[in-house]
Amino acid sequence: MQQSHERLEPAGPGPAPAGAVPAAPAAGGPTPAGAVPTGPAPAGAASTPTPARPARILVVDDDPTVAEVVTGYLDRAGYVVDRAGDGPAALARAAGHRPDLVVLDLMLPGMDGLEVCRRMRADSGPVPVIMLTARGDEDDRILGLEVGADDYVTKPFSPRELVLRVESVLRRTRPRADTGPLGAAGLTIDPAARRATKNGTELALTLREFDLLAFFLRHPGRAYGREDLMREVWGWDFGDLSTVTVHVRRLRGKVEDDPGRPRLIQTVWGVGYRFDPSAAGPAEQEA
Repeated sequence: MQQSHERLEPAGPGPAPAGAVPAAPAAGGPTPAGAVPTGPAPAGAASTPTPARPARILVVDDDPTVAEVVTGYLDRAGYVVDRAGDGPAALARAAGHRPDLVVLDLMLPGMDGLEVCRRMRADSGPVPVIMLTARGDEDDRILGLEVGADDYVTKPFSPRELVLRVESVLRRTRPRADTGPLGAAGLTIDPAARRATKNGTELALTLREFDLLAFFLRHPGRAYGREDLMREVWGWDFGDLSTVTVHVRRLRGKVEDDPGRPRLIQTVWGVGYRFDPSAAGPAEQEA
C-alpha cells in the first residue's frame, strides 16, 4: 500500500477543520483560526482526575509540533509522558519503560505505525494503542484495528478529545470490581487478571477483544446493535461503526471453532450480534 507522509499543519485563515481546536492567542498577536494549539490547555481541557499512580503514555510522532501539543495536554492531565520520533526509537522506549498506553502515528518514516504496533505487541505484550492518522481512508483505519490498535483519531484532531480517548481506553484496562470470573461454552475470563481461555487454552486477546467477549458473556442470548456495543464496550456515543464490525470478526477468529460459520457470536440480520452459548456442542458446554 503506497503511503505518503502527511503532517498536521496549522490551518490558514478561514474556518478551522471539523473537530480541530483553535489555538489560544499568543503573546504579541492573535493566532490564526484553526492553528495547532501550542500554549497552555484551556481550563477544563482534561476532565479526568490524576490517578494515584500516573499512567505512562508513549507518544510516537515525527512531527515535533503535534508531539509537543499532545505531550503537553497529556502531561497537564496528570500522565507521565515519553516521546519518540520514529519506529526504532519507539520500540527502544517501550522496551526500557513499558508504557500503559501508546499514542502512535500511522505515517512514520522508515517503519510505519502498523509495523511498530506489530513489533511492540510481540516484544512488550498487549499494550493499548491509539493510532493517529492524517487520512480518512477507511482501509487505513481498519488496517490499524486489525493489527491490534484499540482506537484511532484522525488528524486534524482536538487534543482535548484525544485526552478523553486515552482515559476511556485506560479505564477499560482496569478490572471491574463488581464481577468475578465468567464462563460459558468453554470460554472463561478473569477480569482481574485480564485473562481469557477457551477449553483451558489461553487466548491472545487485545484490550477491546477482551472487553467485547466479557460483555457477551455477561449478556448471553440478547441481540445488540453495533451502536449498543460501541456505547457499552467502547464507551462512545458516536464513532465509526466499522470498528465494532472489525472487532467482532477478529474475536470470532479466536473463539469460534469455524470462524467462517460462527455459532457462538451470531449475526442477527437488521439488528447486530448475539452471543448464544447454547449453540456450542455438548463437549464445549460448561456445567
